[in-house]
Amino acid sequence: MTDIPWLDATTLARNIRDGELSAVEAVRAQLDQIAAVNPALNAVITLAADAALAEAERLDGEQATGPLHGVPILLKDCHETAGMRTTVGSPRLGDYVPLADGTVARRLREAGAIVLGKTNVSEFLTDVQTTNPLFGRTNNPWNLDRIPGGSSGGAAAAVAAGLAPLDIGSDIGGSIRIPAHCCGIFGLKPTDGRVPNAGHIPDLPGDLRTTRVMNCIGPLARSIDDLELALNIIAGPDIADPDVPPVALDPAPRIDLAVTRFAIAQRFPGLPADAATQQAIAQIGLALEGAGSAVEEVLPEIDFDEQLATRAALRVIVRMRIEPPTAPPSAEEYFRLLQQRDELIGDWERFFATYDALICPVMMVPAFPHCERGTPIMVDDATESYDLLAGYCRPFNLTGHPVVTLPVGLSPNGLPIGVQVVGARWSEARLLGIARAMAEAMPQIATLRPGGV
Repeated sequence: MTDIPWLDATTLARNIRDGELSAVEAVRAQLDQIAAVNPALNAVITLAADAALAEAERLDGEQATGPLHGVPILLKDCHETAGMRTTVGSPRLGDYVPLADGTVARRLREAGAIVLGKTNVSEFLTDVQTTNPLFGRTNNPWNLDRIPGGSSGGAAAAVAAGLAPLDIGSDIGGSIRIPAHCCGIFGLKPTDGRVPNAGHIPDLPGDLRTTRVMNCIGPLARSIDDLELALNIIAGPDIADPDVPPVALDPAPRIDLAVTRFAIAQRFPGLPADAATQQAIAQIGLALEGAGSAVEEVLPEIDFDEQLATRAALRVIVRMRIEPPTAPPSAEEYFRLLQQRDELIGDWERFFATYDALICPVMMVPAFPHCERGTPIMVDDATESYDLLAGYCRPFNLTGHPVVTLPVGLSPNGLPIGVQVVGARWSEARLLGIARAMAEAMPQIATLRPGGV
């Protein structure tokens, strides 16, 4: 099977289970692809090749039981992984090697996955670009001069370039969705609290845990099947993270688009979007109407500027141990922000009581050229603030709503464009069913192989 690097995890697992492929063959194929492609990308920054091959040999000698038995994967360099350096791109953790797996790494390994190594991030997961003092810059496989997104940029670039079929990212302000958009793959930001944060950095090892809201852990993959497979493995309560409720995760249902109601937004108030992005969303809306869906250009009547300001203020508290503010907020200010968050959650939940999903941009442009953080960004013929780049993603970190990112085609200059498909809280299964129905009805929704890779 010469195309192993381009199979999704679901297909790889089935082939290994059916004896058509061995785990050793799968691991070797991915290691060969990493050796050939990663020097140009710098997506994989820690590689455990010998350990991965040894684990593959062991698993080949056992009956396949776990859903990822023998499947090689990568992990974003923020998930604690036993015996594997975990740094979040910071010299403060440059030599940190966990003694035990965090929840995500442990559940994946228990499912039979083989962790090949770690993928690059922005330092402490704080930027929409992926560069840091330890490992440098990651490039986009569609155009090496462009960003792969951040902070899960190494993960998205690796999956898009065939270095592994699956990676697990994290998202406190677009860090799954923006890389999926920039690299042309599928991504899932679950409901806040669906997946345990235990073992996720930048809550520093052994330090006070401050990330109680907004950060979500979810998969980056080449298929919707893989999003569902990975979510079923990593989701659910864990004794190490009591914030995760025992909310059932049902199988994704079959969705009839003809009885599904969509809200469409080519832009949010106060946020720009380039013509290619707006056109892509308009085309999705027309295709949905052609499939019989009810489609309406509408958003909830909320103050989007206030929503972004609330999220920014709350993030300061969440990241106080990493980026100490000059004037720490008081407890009263913290609880006032949480109350504002509660009210906005209610506004969006009432909206999703009417609409099955909202389709909107991921970012105001496709992948832009590497630049210094803060550099103004060209949106068609105008320059816009760098600080607006994650503006379409951040509202759903504040409110915790789940989002599937779908690749919907290429811009005129050959760069991927993704869209957000947003649903009610705890509706991941239905949202994945909607995404699958959309992909079946629209051939433009697919992971494409980057040219030259």
